[in-house]
Amino acid sequence: MRALRPAMAELADFLVESAVRAALGEDLGRAGDITSAATIPADRQARAVLRARATGSLAGLAFARAAFLTMDPAATFQAFRADGDKVEAGADIAAVSGKARALLAAERTALNFLCHLSGIATATAAFADAIAHTKAKITCTRKTHPGLRAAQKYAVRCGGGSNHRYGLDDAILIKDNHIAVAGGVGEAVRRARQYAGHLVKVEVEVDTLEQLSEALEAGPDVVLLDNMDLATLRRAVAINAGRAVLEASGGVSLASVAGIAETGVDYISAGFITHSAPILDLALDIDV
Repeated sequence: MRALRPAMAELADFLVESAVRAALGEDLGRAGDITSAATIPADRQARAVLRARATGSLAGLAFARAAFLTMDPAATFQAFRADGDKVEAGADIAAVSGKARALLAAERTALNFLCHLSGIATATAAFADAIAHTKAKITCTRKTHPGLRAAQKYAVRCGGGSNHRYGLDDAILIKDNHIAVAGGVGEAVRRARQYAGHLVKVEVEVDTLEQLSEALEAGPDVVLLDNMDLATLRRAVAINAGRAVLEASGGVSLASVAGIAETGVDYISAGFITHSAPILDLALDIDV
């Protein structure tokens, strides 16, 4: 069972609550859940269980809890598992009790967050497990759904991955278009070094071993090796000789990630784990 220490897995409450309120507002619209209002007495109470329909890793329980408690502040939410846990199909994840109308109104929002984030955690765990025999770590990118970056990067951590930069403001990543405008790899890195404060890391993307050598002379903290085959990655590791942290990227899949890790790179970034991971199938069953 994969579990994270609480300090690694926390998200600020206001981030969770603001995302949940926006999602509930989108779903409830102007008139609320008219189906439940039409069919269920206002005072009817209910208990429901969140269950896994597939095997995977959990992430997003706080979002599910917030959805139910926003609709019914008096509801009780009991988690049987924690974010980061691996669950088997059929496992009970959590139980919630409260006003029946409120539980049903919150159901889809709770599941949308929980299924999506658990899907990211599950995909990340598969990549992390595939390279566990190496020193490399799987990391995410900025290829996230608008408005969900903090949540998706949190889910990556729940799956055993690491986080890349959160935005344009917390690290310098010099890519091919920056290089083209700046006039070369070395010139771009030198300018970045002059600009950056002592706490800001400088990473540069290179496509060839020639660019790698030029970049290393300028002293970046990290070099992103973009779309290189395995033989070229091995040569890049040898040329680098430990001078900079090396990140491999480009077309990374579950089938290719182990081979990339075995070249000796430090990190492997994969946009797939946030922008294309399938959901983990979870359901809410009313306990009659």
